[in-house]
Amino acid sequence: MTSILLIKTSSLGDVIHSLPALTDAAAAIPDVRFDWVVEESFREVPAWHPAVDRVIPVALRRWRKHPLQARRSGEWSEFKSRIAERSYDAVIDAQGLLKSAWLTRYAKGPRFGLDRQSARESLAALFYHQPIAVPRGQHAVERVRQLFSAALGYAMPTNLGDYGLDRQALAGPSSGQPQVLFFHGTTWSSKHWPELYWRKLAEKLVEREIGVQLPWGNAEEKARAERLAEGLPRVQVLPSLSLAGMARVVAGAKACVAVDTGLGHLAAALNVPCLSLFGPTDAGLTGAYGPSQVHLVSDFPCAPCLQKTCQYLPTDEEARQFDLQREQPLCFTRVAPDNVFERLQKLLADHGAI
Repeated sequence: MTSILLIKTSSLGDVIHSLPALTDAAAAIPDVRFDWVVEESFREVPAWHPAVDRVIPVALRRWRKHPLQARRSGEWSEFKSRIAERSYDAVIDAQGLLKSAWLTRYAKGPRFGLDRQSARESLAALFYHQPIAVPRGQHAVERVRQLFSAALGYAMPTNLGDYGLDRQALAGPSSGQPQVLFFHGTTWSSKHWPELYWRKLAEKLVEREIGVQLPWGNAEEKARAERLAEGLPRVQVLPSLSLAGMARVVAGAKACVAVDTGLGHLAAALNVPCLSLFGPTDAGLTGAYGPSQVHLVSDFPCAPCLQKTCQYLPTDEEARQFDLQREQPLCFTRVAPDNVFERLQKLLADHGAI
């Protein structure tokens, strides 16, 4: 058996982007098996892939806030013991950060990762026995696939990457009516499609007897979901869900509409049609990856700015044309509800959902 340790801790989208590389490796090396070090909040995801044997959760985010508690509780010692239990044919850091590179020191086996020019944090390359050059300017999925092929010595496949997940096995029971999921939550304030626009889109779907489901992950997102659903039949605010629970809902949906967020990548991994809305970020580098994914990208002059908060100063004409309180950031005025609804209808029709 060829035993590989993968270190890819976060975020949800980054974790999902690594799955096609495992599928490539399993096709090229029939006896390959993976252990995967991942942040505790994403521990469910690696276990969905058939080539993964062990998931080793790590709590770097929590431990950084309370380092003494992590040591006193024994969690850090337990993690180091688990990662050192086996000897590996290769240890691959697919994160390219100092925090992930540091973890490779506790594993037994030759260490691979991105070289100084390729990694997000160049000093991470100092921790690897074999740093590997992977050109920037490509989608994240393709970069991880190239890293794996170079580290494990097989030819890089030319096909579109396959996440290797069984949508039917993860899906829950069907609701019997078309349901569209709105992934309205995201981390950067600049990536939020205006709430006004979400409401208008929900109204258009309800008029055509298409249901809308609204997941949430924190109190702020729950309050937004409740405002979007207020007074609208067929619009449901979902209960709090684990990742496995969220996967069941996504796998049963007819389609999704998403901002640039991890749940959009989950839809792509499950091959659920998804319309992703891009303003400040670059769909070519981190867009939802898969055959059923459609991106609507703003052509606003400053997009994509790659800024977590919008720095754009509106002109006098824009101040007259738009509601500057409710239509922010302005780059999303180029991805308006009417355009989104029209493209969503086509996406649903193309996949036989309406």
